[in-house]
Amino acid sequence: MFQEGNIIYFDPFYFKNGNTAKPKYFIVLKNQNGKNILASLPTRKDSIPQKDGVNNGCVELPSINLNCFVISKNTEVTDCGKYFDFKTHIYGHQIDDYEISFLEEVYPLENTDYEIWGKMKEHLFSSLIDCLKNSKSVKRKYKKILT
Repeated sequence: MFQEGNIIYFDPFYFKNGNTAKPKYFIVLKNQNGKNILASLPTRKDSIPQKDGVNNGCVELPSINLNCFVISKNTEVTDCGKYFDFKTHIYGHQIDDYEISFLEEVYPLENTDYEIWGKMKEHLFSSLIDCLKNSKSVKRKYKKILT
């Protein structure tokens, strides 16, 4: 379940900060020896101020401390040929680490609590990781994990 590059769909996802649970995609960025994972929660929310910017790929705006990897809705995301239904944003400041044992406890049943939506295409996943680990706005401890 927690293989690097896997996209998991949780319905609902329970946020660490206590926000209201809702359906959410979850991208496994790094598995740390089966104990913790570093992951991202992609969103359709566009917080990039330059609207004529990137439709696909890395956006780095150090002047406002913003890093984002953008996936257009026309981009095939997984090895099994799936696309997101919307332009998707993965923000560097929103990546976080999660304890695998906790996730397995909260989401015990595949196809009930979660679905493995697919494995991200290798070239896309590599571009995402490069974007995050070369960013000035991603926390140093996370950049170290991604290296």
